[in-house]
Amino acid sequence: MSEEPTADRPENPAPRLREDLMVLMKVRLNVFVLHTTFFGFLLASKSGGIDWMLLAHTLGGTALAAFGSAAFNQLMEVDLDARMRRTADRPLPSRRMDPLFAFGVGWMLSAAGIIHLSVKVGPLPAILAAVTVAVYVFIYTPLKRYSSTNTLVGAVPGAIPPVMGWTAVPGHELDGAALFLFVLLFLWQLPHFVAISWLVREEYEQAGYRMWSNGDVSGRRSGLLSAVFSLMLAVLPVWPWLAGWTPGLPGHVALGGGVLLGLMMAALSGRFMRDGERSSFRRLFLFTLLYLPLELGLLAFAWR
Repeated sequence: MSEEPTADRPENPAPRLREDLMVLMKVRLNVFVLHTTFFGFLLASKSGGIDWMLLAHTLGGTALAAFGSAAFNQLMEVDLDARMRRTADRPLPSRRMDPLFAFGVGWMLSAAGIIHLSVKVGPLPAILAAVTVAVYVFIYTPLKRYSSTNTLVGAVPGAIPPVMGWTAVPGHELDGAALFLFVLLFLWQLPHFVAISWLVREEYEQAGYRMWSNGDVSGRRSGLLSAVFSLMLAVLPVWPWLAGWTPGLPGHVALGGGVLLGLMMAALSGRFMRDGERSSFRRLFLFTLLYLPLELGLLAFAWR
């Protein structure tokens, strides 16, 4: 029979520490980063097959850098996180974790990720990882307190991972295809983040964040922004089709499917802009989650 923990023999804190570290590193969110990195690597490997060891090093270094930047982000936003119900229980604002310890975690992970990419993958992915960390930590994070343009800036580090995956494959540099991958992820994040920020706008406003959704009670401004970005996404599939990266019948399928997905997102944005219902924006948010794997799947199917 197991014994109950007593004051003299406290319960093992290791499980809680593991959970707090996962929150500090935003592991669940950064799984998305690894998915997009893998996608860039996959497209670049279409002609010669996947080097699985190189892929493992690419994903490992990217994960370390992403985890480290997430720790720095939370260190810089402790006071704001403490004001929002959904973030107040994070390890730093709840004071379960020493900020100095979190700083050490962020520093070691970021440095290890960049160095690992430089040694095991190549200098260009390492440089891109360093740029991602720098923009996310030193520009995007402090800008959230002062300007709503932070959403545009924040989409930059979120759009770099597939480019890292692309350039990790030998013979692939910062070319037109890499730029296309960057633009695709950049544009996708905008309606996605607009939907999130509007759904939790009251907490953002009370905490002191400067977001596009601030003061937008009717949702018309947020809906209009989402519609504009969605229409840009609807046009974007023409690029790889014209460039010859998605040739033949599969390319036509990817073109038609990509245009349709963008138009569907624009329609959902327009519906919210008209009725201002929370349920409409929630549908838009859920569709942004569905859009990306569908669009990436179409591109993977058609890419030459």
